[in-house]
Formats: sequence, C-alpha cells, structure tokens
Amino acid sequence: MSNWQSVFKTNLAHQAEIVKSVLKDADIQAIILNQKDSSYLFGLIEVKVENEHTMKALKIIGDLEFA
Repeated sequence: MSNWQSVFKTNLAHQAEIVKSVLKDADIQAIILNQKDSSYLFGLIEVKVENEHTMKALKIIGDLEFA
C-alpha cells in the first residue's frame, strides 16, 4: 500500500462511499480503509487513491459539498 495516498478522511461511512463513487466515475480507482472501532465508535474512515491520481482526486473531492 506504499503507492496509495489518503485523499479523504471522515467518521461517516456514507461520505466515504460517496467520495469513492465520485472518484470511480472519474476513472480513479479508490479504496476505503475503515479504521473505525465498531465497539467504541471512534476512529476514521479513509479513502485512498494511487499516488499518480492524488492531485486529480483532491481537486474532485474539493468540489464536493456535504450537507
């Protein structure tokens, strides 16, 4: 996983899924790394992309708005 970069962090699973889906629509492969402890409800969920797609992914994510 050394060639993957975290581009989004949240504690809400649905936000991570939305980001992953939007990146997929832009032909960017993304994975979700869930580090949230379900017993205690703390920790973060990260969306990661391959290093060469980091800048494009950050631009796309920057244009998203979560209500």
